[in-house]
Amino acid sequence: MSRLSDLLRIVGQLDPGLSRDLEEEIKPLQQRLPFGLNFERHAPEAVELPGHKIRRASKVRVLPPRGSTDRGDQRIWYVEAVQYDVADITTPNGARNDTLRVPVKDLVLVAEFRDRIYPGLRPDGTVERGGDKPFHTVINGENFHALELLTFTHEHAVDAIYIDPPYNTGSRDWKYDNDYVEGDDLYRHSKWLAFMERRLKLAKRLLNPEGSVLIVTIDEKEYLRLGLLLEQTFPEASQQMVTIIMSSFGSPRAHALDRVDEYAFFLYFGEAAPARVFDDLLGETKEFFSQEVRWESLLRSGSGFRRQDRPNLFYPVFVSKATGEWVGFGDSKPADAERDQWTIPDGCGAFWPTRKDGSDGRWQVGQSTLIELFEQGYAKLGGIDLDNARGSIYYLTKAQRDGIRSGDITVKGHDEDGAVIIEHTRAKRTTAKSVWNRPSHAANLYGTSLVKNFLGGRTFPYPKSLYAVEDALRLATMEKPDAVVLDFFSGSGTTAHAVMRLNKQDDGRRQCISVTNNEVSADEQSKLRKRGLRPGDPEWEQWGICDYVTKPRIRAAITGLTPEGEPIKGDYRFVDQFPMSYGFEENAAFFTLTYESPWMVSNDRAFAAIAPMLWLRAGAVGERIDSIEGGWALAASYGIIQDLDLAADFIAELGSRDGVRLVYVVTDDEGRYQQVADEIPGIETVRLYEDYLRNCEMTGDFG
Repeated sequence: MSRLSDLLRIVGQLDPGLSRDLEEEIKPLQQRLPFGLNFERHAPEAVELPGHKIRRASKVRVLPPRGSTDRGDQRIWYVEAVQYDVADITTPNGARNDTLRVPVKDLVLVAEFRDRIYPGLRPDGTVERGGDKPFHTVINGENFHALELLTFTHEHAVDAIYIDPPYNTGSRDWKYDNDYVEGDDLYRHSKWLAFMERRLKLAKRLLNPEGSVLIVTIDEKEYLRLGLLLEQTFPEASQQMVTIIMSSFGSPRAHALDRVDEYAFFLYFGEAAPARVFDDLLGETKEFFSQEVRWESLLRSGSGFRRQDRPNLFYPVFVSKATGEWVGFGDSKPADAERDQWTIPDGCGAFWPTRKDGSDGRWQVGQSTLIELFEQGYAKLGGIDLDNARGSIYYLTKAQRDGIRSGDITVKGHDEDGAVIIEHTRAKRTTAKSVWNRPSHAANLYGTSLVKNFLGGRTFPYPKSLYAVEDALRLATMEKPDAVVLDFFSGSGTTAHAVMRLNKQDDGRRQCISVTNNEVSADEQSKLRKRGLRPGDPEWEQWGICDYVTKPRIRAAITGLTPEGEPIKGDYRFVDQFPMSYGFEENAAFFTLTYESPWMVSNDRAFAAIAPMLWLRAGAVGERIDSIEGGWALAASYGIIQDLDLAADFIAELGSRDGVRLVYVVTDDEGRYQQVADEIPGIETVRLYEDYLRNCEMTGDFG
């Protein structure tokens, strides 16, 4: 390149304009690596933002007419003026014949990724069952821009990132620059790499360099390129690839072997390393002494499982319809007795030991023994379906009860229904292997079917097994019960669901930040367009991923209720077993990403949009400060002062509070900011809106 630089200097003396143009064309060549992965990093990327306000100087596209399924005009226009819901727009070259007057309703805001944005958040509701626990958060928005937002709230503060990006199969599973990437696109791999690199570079700013983990799942179509991209983007990390068996049955491929696996890259930063766990995820599980005590099903399996084998162990369990608690058991009757021969107490329902095929089975123990087990907390109800007279019971075997008496099993307490909470006293940990082969990782059973169960029949394409994600995050956060976990390709919300599972198992306070857009599937889009609908219409947006799947799934996981308000049927399995209808003692808050005016922000006229970001940066715990009309406000973990003449009162109140970790000082006067900051020792201070605006200017270089 040195010879080329000399020639450019000569050209610059003769024709400065030509020299500048040549330098711009050569710059990408200079940035290419002599070895490694080369691709078109200058490939443009932009996103349409339906529903966002159109202002003067906005970039927009003209929407196709309602009822049309065409892509429409893909040129980007500039808004010169907006008056009476009509906009004057012009193309970048400013030619007279490229100027239009268009109703604002027929325009959609466009953000090119090289543009500087000023993000905010609009609250969309909460679900609160977790007391003072931190909130899990769900952000509906373009993930590149959401990552830019998070560089203000969580720079170097994320302990684990788990992402399941688009696999680039060529089957219209992802978009680049507002268009689906088809299998015959010659630049398909280059676009995917540019798409991923932009986001990974921002993710690098979020990971804690002293100790954090990045997990990226992928299949065979891009794993080679992804591995190289990760090495180039994170040269400081220790990298390893894991093979995960998703199904022993295999997924058929034309002219190829059936696929049974996919891959997960684990990258460890700083002092991070895979936690030693109780299951190596490959060998026979019985070889490992798990700290978790597995409750056994009271329904007999193996030999002698039929009703006629032990008629005295076939009897109904009576459950209160009002409380869902067991109230007693029916007596035993001959093997030929019909179920209607039992009298069910008033206000109760009943279920029998029914096998999966609908045949009559039998329980493991008799009524008197089972009563004792319930009273001692050694038995508990599982999923109950009284409408179909089906249900499950779990109990501790004699060997497990003997373990409690001998001290090999420790009783840590009792759950809300009186069942003991137990674990092995002496657990042997091991190192997980680089090949995982567990039935719990079957994506069809514990991904697709589970999502459908939680959402009352709603579906989502190819969700991950809940338990596979749980196992991955256990390796990353087992020793960090207060970890911050991020998933910026959150899809159906499996990562947040898995984090809740981990919290229940060790009383953790981990919090998950989930980012997804509200994209409507390709097939659904065509149907909606034919009905005259367009993105931004409420009838369109209700079918988007975030509103239709992600938020309802996370809400259902916490409440134990489907979107229709029905108790979720079935039980969680494997590490710990309990009815899904119990839900979790967790909190979640939902937001939509917004795009703010820097002028409005700097003049303190966009506080409502910035307020959720301040709460997120302070830990997303407790109440959120949405107003500072009194000049200052204090919450559990942070405070904001706007009227610096009231600094003495604010600082006095601050001194009487415990747990405040952050104070925001609103001022454009650097001197006064420093004066207030000096009077608040031991607490981090942030100047608004200077720090926010400066961060937005820095992130503009990542597009």
